[in-house]
Amino acid sequence: MTYPAFPWRPDNRGRSGLASPQRHVADLVEAVLFTSPGERVNRPDFGAGLGQLLFAPVDEAVVGAAELQARSALQRWLGELIEVDDVRVDLAEATVRVHVGYRLRATGRPAEVAIVRGSR
Repeated sequence: MTYPAFPWRPDNRGRSGLASPQRHVADLVEAVLFTSPGERVNRPDFGAGLGQLLFAPVDEAVVGAAELQARSALQRWLGELIEVDDVRVDLAEATVRVHVGYRLRATGRPAEVAIVRGSR
């Protein structure tokens, strides 16, 4: 089974790109983590807003709050698809690195995604 690529991107033939079920879930995880609440008109509370951390002061409290914020947003918005095992956030030099370990509820298989976002 394949899903439309999210965010939308063309394939090498110029058609709508497709994604495997694993890639589709990883794309959804990234969308939840880096969408800021208030960004989506019809779902104003959607997202974790981790992109706002690019310019935040770095200390243990901010990192801990970001990890909790990410975990709760993933459980809320993707809880039917995944079971979150681990969330690690690293903030350094205007870069946010997020590692999420999870299990696909449909198969029970473990999976992980690592996302890096920077201000450059």
